[in-house]
Amino acid sequence: MTQKVFTKLLGLFVLVLVFHTVVMEVVFRRMVQHSAGDSLQTLGREALWSGLIALAVALPVAAWVAGGVTARLRRVVAFARSVAGGDLSARLEQTGEDEIAAMEAALNQTAERLGKSFAEIESRRQELAAMLDAMQEAVVAITPEGFVRWSNAVMQRVAGTQIYAGRSLVHFVRDPELLACVRGALEKREVRFGRATSLAPGRIFEINAAPLPSGGALAVLHDVTRIEAAEKSRREFIANVSHELRTPLTSIQGYVETLIEEHPRPETSREFLGVILKNATRMNRLTEDLLTLAGVESPDYKLALQATRASALVDDAIESLGGIVVDSGVELESAGAPDSAVMADSDAMNQVFGNLIENALKYGRAGKRIQVGARLLDSEVEFSVRDFGPGIASEHLERIFERFYRIDKARSRESGGTGLGLAIVKHIVLAHGGRIWAESELGSGAAFHFTLPLAPGPQHPLAPGL
Repeated sequence: MTQKVFTKLLGLFVLVLVFHTVVMEVVFRRMVQHSAGDSLQTLGREALWSGLIALAVALPVAAWVAGGVTARLRRVVAFARSVAGGDLSARLEQTGEDEIAAMEAALNQTAERLGKSFAEIESRRQELAAMLDAMQEAVVAITPEGFVRWSNAVMQRVAGTQIYAGRSLVHFVRDPELLACVRGALEKREVRFGRATSLAPGRIFEINAAPLPSGGALAVLHDVTRIEAAEKSRREFIANVSHELRTPLTSIQGYVETLIEEHPRPETSREFLGVILKNATRMNRLTEDLLTLAGVESPDYKLALQATRASALVDDAIESLGGIVVDSGVELESAGAPDSAVMADSDAMNQVFGNLIENALKYGRAGKRIQVGARLLDSEVEFSVRDFGPGIASEHLERIFERFYRIDKARSRESGGTGLGLAIVKHIVLAHGGRIWAESELGSGAAFHFTLPLAPGPQHPLAPGL
C-alpha cells in the first residue's frame, strides 16, 4: 500500500477512535449521573451499544475509502493487461494527487514511450523489407529448425511460387546445391558457397549461405546468368578472332619464309606476293570489322539521326553500291520504296545496305539478281535486301546474326568474309530502334528485312535534298 493511502486509512482509524471516545465519554457521564439507580448490567449494555454504533459508523466510511482505492487499482490492472495485449494506445484517467495518481501518470508515460518505440521499430522493419525487396539478389531467412522465416520478392519470383513463412524451405525449393548450403550453414555454423543451376530454367545463381547470430541462417542468391553468358561470349570471341587471324598469318609466314630462303623466280615471287597481299587485306578487313563492331556495341555509340525519305535511302544504296556488282554479272535493282520519312543516320544506313548487298552477292550470285526495296507499315518502314540464290536452311536463320557464325565456313573464308558483317548490321539497326530478321527457303533465295521507325513529322524536317 502506498504511503498516502496508508495515511488516509490511518486518519480514518484515528477518526473512528476519536468518535468512539466521545461516545464513551457521554456514556460514562450518564453512568456517573445515574450510578445510584442503574445496575452494572445496564451500564454494560449501554457501553456495548455505544461501541456498536461507533463501529457501524466507521465501517461504511472505511469500506467507501477502500472501495475507491480498489477500483483505481483494478483500472491499473486492466490497463496493464491491455498494454500486454498490444494495445499501446490505452491510457489511464488520472484521479487525485496521491501516489496512485503518480503511478498512473508514470504508466501512461511508459505506454506512450512504448508506442513510439514500437512505431519506430515497425517503420524501420518496413524500410528494411522495402530495401530487401528492391535488391537484385534473392534473399531468404531460415529458422534453426529449417523453416522459412522470411523471403523477399525476388526470391518469390525466382522460386516461381508463393513462399510462406513457417514452412520448410524444401517445400518451395528443389535445387540440391541451395539446400546443401543452407543445411551446412545451419548445422556447421559456417559460411557456405555454391552455384544453383536448377532453381530457375536457364538461370545461374551464386549462393552465399551464412549463419545468423540469433540462430538460423540467411541465404543470398546472386544472378550471374548474364555474367556467365558474357564470359562465354568473350571466350568464344577470343577463340574465333585467334582462329581467324591464325590462318592468314600462317599463310603470310609460310610464303615470306619461302621468298627469303629459296629466292624463287620473279613470276613465282609475284604470285607469292599476291597471296601475301590477299591475306594481309583479309586481316586488315577483319581488324576494321572488329573495330566497327566494338564501336556499335559500345554504350557510347551515337547516331546522327535525321528525318530521311525511305525511297532516298534505297536509291542511295543502289547508286553507291552498284559499282561492286558491275563485274559480277549480277543486277542490282529497286523493288520500290515509299516516300515516308524515317529517322536514320545516313552513313550508318550505307554500312547496313553495303553489308547486306555484299552478303547477297557472295551467297546469291547464282540468282543473277539482287532487289532492294521498302514498304510502309503502321509506325515504321520495313526495308529488305533479297537475292535469288540457293537460299539458307531454316536451322541457320536464328543464329545468322551472331558474330563469326557462318553457314559455309570454307566458302566464306575463300570469299574474304570475316563473319562479322551481319552482326554489325544487327547492332546498327537495333541502335536505330528497329528490328531485323531473315527469311529463306532452300532453292528460293534469301531475304533480309529490317525496320526503321517513322519520323514524327513536322518536328523533324527532312534532310536537305532528301
